[in-house]
Amino acid sequence: MSTPPPSPSDGPRTAASLAMHLAHLGVRPGDTLLVHSSLRSLGWVCGADQAVVQALLTAVGPTGNLVVPTQTMGNTDPASWVSPPVPQAWWETIRAEAPAFDPAITPSSYMGRIPERVRTWPGAVRSDHPQTSFAALGPRAAHLMLPHPITSALGESSPLARMERAGARVLLLGTGYDSCTCFHLAEYRVPRPRTEPSSCAIRNSAGRREWVTYTGVALDESDFPRLGAEFEATGAVTLGRVGSATARLFSLGDAVDFAVGWLTEHRPAATEPTSASRRREGPGGLAWR
Repeated sequence: MSTPPPSPSDGPRTAASLAMHLAHLGVRPGDTLLVHSSLRSLGWVCGADQAVVQALLTAVGPTGNLVVPTQTMGNTDPASWVSPPVPQAWWETIRAEAPAFDPAITPSSYMGRIPERVRTWPGAVRSDHPQTSFAALGPRAAHLMLPHPITSALGESSPLARMERAGARVLLLGTGYDSCTCFHLAEYRVPRPRTEPSSCAIRNSAGRREWVTYTGVALDESDFPRLGAEFEATGAVTLGRVGSATARLFSLGDAVDFAVGWLTEHRPAATEPTSASRRREGPGGLAWR
């Protein structure tokens, strides 16, 4: 379904006007809201990312929870980086010297200014996965974010699954379905999901930096735009305008349920990962969202 846009304004976007647009879209006090965002899509915002976060917090209210992805996909094996690649002669140095993931200080580079602003907001709680972390604000932030074991990047023990159980909704704020992280939870639930190794720098229980390799579900967002379009066609998505951006609001659980069926039908089971799912961007790009 869709809603008519708010009354247009020739003035700058503000925290107050964006909060009004969010409420008109259907964001309600008490919501747990997973937001994927593009600051640029909103138009000129007075206060930029700070104002956007203030608007989102106003929309969910003091009893709601605001969650953003703060992934750190530069913390991967440099042998698989393609955008840009680095010389093979550098690989061992990177594996030996790349800083260990620290939820308190590791930036969420290339995720955008809004997630990074949430990550550094007073009271934010960040999950501790070295590659696919989230950050949250709100009374249930710690419950939603922790724990986040390394072998469940976006699976049943991740914040995504806890958000699903909490009845969370997803807001695509000027972004497409290729950014829809909750579809990755469905990848864990299809019959015989594909798996692949992944490597990263962590700080172990003794506090020492360590380069580790683990096996996880192969994540591949290459067909998410088609999956999202078919999900939207069911009428489960509310479309509207927030600032100058096209916004989409929907139930996280409904999206995951639809995606499980869609992926089961459209992807072969127990096959080798595609080249897209193997792709890892270098520090200048982003593969997972």
